[in-house]
Amino acid sequence: MIKKFLAVLLVFAVFGCGQKKSDSGAEPEVSRKRDIPNAVYGDAVVVSMLGDATGLIYNITSDSASHDVAGKIYNGLVRYDKNMNIVGDLADSWEIVDDGKGIIFHLNQDVRWHDGKPFTADDVEFTYKFMIDDKTPTSYDADFRLVSKFEVIDKYTVKVSYNEPFAPALISWGMPVLPKHLLQGQDVKKSPLLRRPVGTGPYKFLEWKAGDSITLVANDDYFLGRPYLDRYTFRVIPDTATTFLELLNGSIDIMGLSPLQWSKQTDSNPRFTSQYNKHTYLASSYDYVGYNQKKPMFQDKRVRQALSYATPKQDIINGLQFGLGVEATGPYKPGTIWYNPNVKKYEYNIETAKKLLAQAGYKDTNGDGIVEKDGKPLKFELITNQGNSVRTSICEVLQKSWEKIGVKVDIRVLEWATFINEYINKQKFDAVVLGWNILNDPDLYDVWYSGNCGGQKLNFICYQNKDLDALLIEGRKEFDPQKRKEYYFKVQEILAEDQPYTFLMVPNALVAVSKRFNEVRPAPAGIGYNEEDWWVEKDKQKYSFQK
Repeated sequence: MIKKFLAVLLVFAVFGCGQKKSDSGAEPEVSRKRDIPNAVYGDAVVVSMLGDATGLIYNITSDSASHDVAGKIYNGLVRYDKNMNIVGDLADSWEIVDDGKGIIFHLNQDVRWHDGKPFTADDVEFTYKFMIDDKTPTSYDADFRLVSKFEVIDKYTVKVSYNEPFAPALISWGMPVLPKHLLQGQDVKKSPLLRRPVGTGPYKFLEWKAGDSITLVANDDYFLGRPYLDRYTFRVIPDTATTFLELLNGSIDIMGLSPLQWSKQTDSNPRFTSQYNKHTYLASSYDYVGYNQKKPMFQDKRVRQALSYATPKQDIINGLQFGLGVEATGPYKPGTIWYNPNVKKYEYNIETAKKLLAQAGYKDTNGDGIVEKDGKPLKFELITNQGNSVRTSICEVLQKSWEKIGVKVDIRVLEWATFINEYINKQKFDAVVLGWNILNDPDLYDVWYSGNCGGQKLNFICYQNKDLDALLIEGRKEFDPQKRKEYYFKVQEILAEDQPYTFLMVPNALVAVSKRFNEVRPAPAGIGYNEEDWWVEKDKQKYSFQK
């Protein structure tokens, strides 16, 4: 899912002044050519992912594995720079017109698709129509359906218009642009591009070995300058223990470490310290328990509240994260402008949880330790994805803790592709332990709006609240950050009261990166925002490839 925190300040500045400036007034960081003194080409970067990608057309997938790979292959019209400012990508510049209800994009005229065809305004128009086509199986159509008019002004200029101001409008055009000449008239679900994508990005597709690896090669004609590394390989390794062994063997260059690995298995291990540097910061993500609202047992908020009161969040953070994280109370990162610190809290309290279940009509009438209502025991299955030891352990902690209030839980751990395609997308689950990335813009429409329930939509738990819907709609129209914040503070209050999720924690990012890479510079955007600039000295390069 795409990534991080604080952009509407910039969006307001952009729409307010009509200039392509950052919110500080300085020109945003952007480089059209790669020119780092002493840098040399060659070598490769190898990273791991817990599950295989489901497809490589970014716009119709929603799993992180697919997006991590496709993110190297495609470009949008705009992107975030290292400081989370919006800068041009396929668009060289833009103008805000019509009192904030229109954007004119001026496109880069030197971009070519990976097959050599030129990129033009027709591709942008095609992508817009693709996103609003009812036949397109996408979770990301809502922003594009708000466009009232799309115009191709000339070969390298487009204009998009809205009926009313729309705060996330500019960054919504960060969605990857797709090749019209390869997708027009095709059934995207059967397109060869799902397995062999063609984009405009820094890396071109080379090979996909199902269940094993996906390899990309540097795009020599990339309009921002060829990446220094020759190849980018994603290896499918379904558990973090095996990945860590591969890391120690030098077979992996970047890894998100588990808290145990970070705290106990790295600093005193010469195999690790000789090869890798560690970087940590509060991640732009949160873990949660999601309750399928179509299941009768979860339709009473008192049941959901009881489960939240019976969730030992701090114990989970201390015991499973080694203290490397903070409690989550909603869908925003603590300390950011959008985070509401005053919402209802659910401190661990077993007695309060029992009282809420009793109020909801659940009692243990037969003495078997499980509460029931109308003869039906409060029993359900809690699922999560394979390969994430922390999530599996969270399930086990919840199973034991919820047993104390008379709730019976069975745990199922599923391979990633099966988990997403057969259970999440088809809503074949009771409750799930999962995580979301925290986006830069505060808009929560895709995940929480009632109309986004079902199918492959992101509101897969089907939570529906009309008051929240109204706030989400109004929040998208407001540009003033302080006024906009009021809407999202109220959104958080509703979510805190209703508990469609038990918000668990915002973990620390715990990243190991090979010491051989130069230009690794952590920033507000994270650790990998400038991977195209990473390079390795000739005498330290591990991989070589024939042209």
